[in-house]
Amino acid sequence: MLEITDLTIRYGPFLAVDHLAISVGAGEIVGIVGPNGAGKSSIVKAIGGLVQPKSGRLTFDGTDLQSLPTHKRVELGISIVPEGRGLFPRMSVDENLVIAGDPLEDRAKSSRNIERCYEMFPILKERRWQAAGTLSGGQQQMLAVSMGLMSDPRLLVLDEPSLGLAPIVIGEIGKALRGLGSQGLTVALFEQNAKLTCSVADRIYILASGAVRHHNRAADLLKDPEILDHLM
Repeated sequence: MLEITDLTIRYGPFLAVDHLAISVGAGEIVGIVGPNGAGKSSIVKAIGGLVQPKSGRLTFDGTDLQSLPTHKRVELGISIVPEGRGLFPRMSVDENLVIAGDPLEDRAKSSRNIERCYEMFPILKERRWQAAGTLSGGQQQMLAVSMGLMSDPRLLVLDEPSLGLAPIVIGEIGKALRGLGSQGLTVALFEQNAKLTCSVADRIYILASGAVRHHNRAADLLKDPEILDHLM
């Protein structure tokens, strides 16, 4: 579904991503794991059309993304949950979800998507009239993931969803991602947290210095002691 080939991203003299190639098949959860500075957020921004690569090609279901602005990529079915969450802090949980669902012309479908989000994260339904900025960090991340689902995407891209969260909340996020995977949603998970990634992903790419160092099915990577030490 998503194919990235020979992707190179520079910020002036700084090489952020170096001739990178990754693919995400329909219905897969693919983890892209690496430390700070590995190039994860730059790849996410390239997928969303927020940075212009120096070279390389990005295609989504056969469509070349390079010439498409961000809103056209959303229309194709790509939804990005950015690092930092991107909420409207003074608006309620419900209002944030309504705004995120605005691209949907079918209002009944938008309402069903809101209810699906509340089923996934019941605490959000309890807080539906509370200002998003007053939620806990974990609840804000649940809301960010929910907002990413409101456009009814074919591909959900998550950038560091576990950042700064308590282990119990990370577990809830992992459970939600596994549930989405079981429903057939395609997910690209960009993470530092290898434990979370290994618990949800079908395949994993390990990044360092903007390049892929290892790639395999999660189950096979977990059998390799050397790579396991590197991951954990």
